[in-house]
Amino acid sequence: MSDPIHIVTTTEHRSDAERIARVLIQRRLAACVQISGPITSIYRWQGAVETNQEWRCVAKTDRSKYQQSEQAIRELHPYEVPEIVALPIVAGSQAYLDWLQASLK
Repeated sequence: MSDPIHIVTTTEHRSDAERIARVLIQRRLAACVQISGPITSIYRWQGAVETNQEWRCVAKTDRSKYQQSEQAIRELHPYEVPEIVALPIVAGSQAYLDWLQASLK
């Protein structure tokens, strides 16, 4: 049985999100990366409250690919401290999960 996850990151520029998505797909670290945005993020950074528009990337992958995916995102990401979090997929259609696994091979 696979262990599917979503890896989420955000970037300031759509071009950065697209670059990250393409590399994850080309390296077979993700079966699909969805890019959505712009979204508004309000956060604390270096003692100040910031507001910024960002683009969200959601990579559909497997837990076994997490470390390589995180490394690739860190290499490509312009932020000093990028959001890189993994969320479990607790259930899904078998056909989709089969496609996800086949796309990672």
